[in-house]
Amino acid sequence: MRVILTDDATLLREGLVRLLAEEGHEVLAAVGDAPSLLAEVDRHRPDVAVVDVRMPPTHTDDGLRAALEIRERFPEVGVLVLSQYVEKRYAVELLTGDSARVGYLLKDRVVQVDEFLDALQRVAGGGVAFDPEVVRRLLSTGGRDPLADLTPRERDVLEQMAQGRTNAGVAANLHISQSAVEKHANAIFDKLALPRTTGYSRRVLAVLHYLESSNGA
Repeated sequence: MRVILTDDATLLREGLVRLLAEEGHEVLAAVGDAPSLLAEVDRHRPDVAVVDVRMPPTHTDDGLRAALEIRERFPEVGVLVLSQYVEKRYAVELLTGDSARVGYLLKDRVVQVDEFLDALQRVAGGGVAFDPEVVRRLLSTGGRDPLADLTPRERDVLEQMAQGRTNAGVAANLHISQSAVEKHANAIFDKLALPRTTGYSRRVLAVLHYLESSNGA
């Protein structure tokens, strides 16, 4: 695949360049700041841009803001955030937009090279790659699990959604109408305090929350 890397840590950046080259991928550019990232993406239109969060010029959330701009201007380019930080303000916006070709991994939780390469491949192929810890922090409500607020029927609907069923599939399996499924789904999204963007992206975050809660049970 064709990749652009950005990280202000030179050793990490060069290490990723070498790793990807050894795996047969083409690194089109490796830069250390957000403006250079945007310029290189505009120039090369890679399959994936790997983005850090805190980079020059301000060392705050420049990387995430650049990632959002890439998603808006170049929707065909996948974005994989690789950072030590979870910045809620822009991360939620990134993950609840178009839910294809996006990922968010924490550097200190990527313990195997294959994990990173697999995430990169999934994002390039149109999928998603979210670190469960990122999801947990984004959906954190101060220690209280909002799934406790769901009615039994809403839990049934969410469980069906987690199995990959469409609204039509959920309706058929639970013997209810599609409009009833949509009503329950919107109630689930509201109770989980998911932002009102596109219905599908809220669905993805709801399912991720369900899976995380189930794994921790």
